[in-house]
This record gives sequence, structure tokens and C-alpha cells, in this order.
Amino acid sequence: MSYEDYLSNRKVILTVAPTGGVHGKDANPNLPEQPEEIAEQVAACEELGASICHLHARDEHGENDATRIQEVNDAVRERCDDIVIQNTTGGQSTYDSRVQGIRTDPNPEMASLDMGPFNRGQHIITEHTRHNIDRLAAEMREKDIKPELECFNNGHLNEVYRLIERDALEEPYYFNLIFGGGTFTPPTPENVMNLVSNLPENSEFNLLAVGPHQLPLTTLSVLLGGHVRVGMEDNLYFRRGEQVESNAQLVERTARIVDLLECELATPEEARERLGI
Repeated sequence: MSYEDYLSNRKVILTVAPTGGVHGKDANPNLPEQPEEIAEQVAACEELGASICHLHARDEHGENDATRIQEVNDAVRERCDDIVIQNTTGGQSTYDSRVQGIRTDPNPEMASLDMGPFNRGQHIITEHTRHNIDRLAAEMREKDIKPELECFNNGHLNEVYRLIERDALEEPYYFNLIFGGGTFTPPTPENVMNLVSNLPENSEFNLLAVGPHQLPLTTLSVLLGGHVRVGMEDNLYFRRGEQVESNAQLVERTARIVDLLECELATPEEARERLGI
């Protein structure tokens, strides 16, 4: 979790987020929506070095549908060798929708855990109370599911410290630091470094940056000793004016950058060991 970690050639965990629950094929026709589409793209990303996949589910029309997460998990397990499945518990309007991601059979090895609410467009807010956070954290710990602590802004880091004080989390703590517009942390190198410097001891961090910020800030994450997340959930363009062809295209570029920075990508098994899964 430091520049010294980068210099020591420690391995980088690459997470791919192939599809979210907001934009669809109208925004980019290459976005996977159905279970087999998602699994096919995740398998290609695993071959290129992704060790974790962050999964959402959609209905047959491409709309967000947490009840289909089991189908997505089954398809990914069928197509992939060993990638770590990380289901979402975020982006949902109700607790019953959120909890679907940690009630699959078998349970996922990881799940995201939003640390608070955030705005999503002009008329939408993703609501998330402390009561819901506490319930999700407790069920994840009971089921031995590693939470990825989603910090959409600096205030969400305070909520992680609250969980640590309540002994609700196990080390190492794994953060997903999110940068972008709206109520996300403003996407600047200074803000990345500030947030990283305020993480608790025994932490690992992953960096997610939206749209054009994905490439420069994930590169900075590697230099700071962190891990990276790329994928079409967060970014629909390969470069300005050029839509991305697949999730694999983003993963392949990131793998090349990690190699140029003289680091290596972690295998799924190495990711499990580093994160205490």
C-alpha cells in the first residue's frame, strides 16, 4: 500500500467489472448484458490476467435485476478456470435487492459493500443506511465472504473506521476507492494520494476511476502500490471518440501497462492469499 510496495515488485490484482446496472447497449452495443455474454467476456479477461470479476445481473431487456445474479455466477463458473467471483450488493433501491449478491449457491468469495449513499444522475440517489451496511457486513463475515469496501467519497472512509471500531471487519481491509463526477471523489492525482494516505494499517486498495480518468488514475494506483479495476461498467471508451470493443480490450491495455511498470499481475490464487480469502 505504498510506493515501496511498487518498488518491491509486489503483484497487482486486476479486477474486471464487465457490466453494471445503469448504461446498456444503447450506450455501447459491445456491453455484455445476459449471463452468457458476461461469462464469455470474463473468461477472455481471465486469460489476459484478471484475477477478480465484479458482477451485476440484468433482466432479458438489459435492466438491472439482482434476482438473476445466480445465473450470472453459474455461467462464469462454467466458462472460467479459477477467477474470484465478487458479487455486487450495491446499486440497488432496497435491502432485499442488495442482499441477493451474498445469497447465491455457493456463496461468492467476495462482495462489494457500499459505505454510504451517492447520487446517480439528476433524479436518482442510491440510498444506503448504516443499518443496512451493518447487516450486510455481519452476514458477509458470518459466511466468510470478503467485503470490498466501496468508498465513493472521503466521508465513506469514516464509515469504514466505524466498522473497524465495532470489530465488524477482518484484516486485511480491502478498499475500492472510487473517483469521478457527482458525489464521487473528484478525480485528481492529489485526491488519490490524500485518500490513500488516510487508509488504516493493514489495508489493500483498489482504484476505480470513471470514464476518461480510468487510464491515468489506475496507472497511478500501480505506482502507489495499489491494485486496479477496469471494465465497461466504469468506462465505455478505449480513447476519446472510440468506443471500447470489449472488456478484454481494457484488461489487455492495463496488463501491458503493469508489465511496462515492471510489475506482474496476480493470479487468482495469489489474490486470495494477499486478501486473506
